[in-house]
Amino acid sequence: MKKVWNAEEKLQYERALQKQGRQWIAGVDEVGRGPLAGPVVCAAVIMPLEEERLIVGVDDSKKLSEKKREELAEEIKKRAIAYTIVEIDEKTIDEINILEATKIGMKKAIESLSITPDCVLTDGNMTIDIAMEQHSVVHGDALSYSIGAASIIAKVYRDKMMDEYAKIYPQYTFEKNKGYGTAAHIQGIKEYGLCPIHRRTFTKKF
Repeated sequence: MKKVWNAEEKLQYERALQKQGRQWIAGVDEVGRGPLAGPVVCAAVIMPLEEERLIVGVDDSKKLSEKKREELAEEIKKRAIAYTIVEIDEKTIDEINILEATKIGMKKAIESLSITPDCVLTDGNMTIDIAMEQHSVVHGDALSYSIGAASIIAKVYRDKMMDEYAKIYPQYTFEKNKGYGTAAHIQGIKEYGLCPIHRRTFTKKF
């Protein structure tokens, strides 16, 4: 039986913070820490939290179909009080490592929001170097509405980007694997070598 989308469940962290007087609650998440190619993309979003303005279906982007993600991403961007999307390229990832690159991307995304959040919810157990109050939520993209919204817009943005790269570098089937190390992608590397968007530190063994 399919689980029904439950607003109270998805908003437990946001509602607890609202009770403490926080008004602008930002969710932040990243997409693309694991791939062999392309950037890591971080998104931050402040969503309206009134019942009548909620978007039903917001969830961990990985649990949604591509079509559903794209529909929700459009709706999130339309309704968001503020949102930003930041990409950190493969060269930076190779220079400073993926964890540090992700933290920088999240920091930039939060700090470039048009409204300064009172408080930030981050996915996982990551501490970001920001001046605002922050709370880490493990599996936050599934458990927090705000983080889930950030995960959706980041994923749709990065997937579209990898589809464009697929046109430039067709031998790696980026349109299917989005840069992740699938058998076809690895075969492409073995046959054609690395392309400019490959992460050198992730592809040493090839």
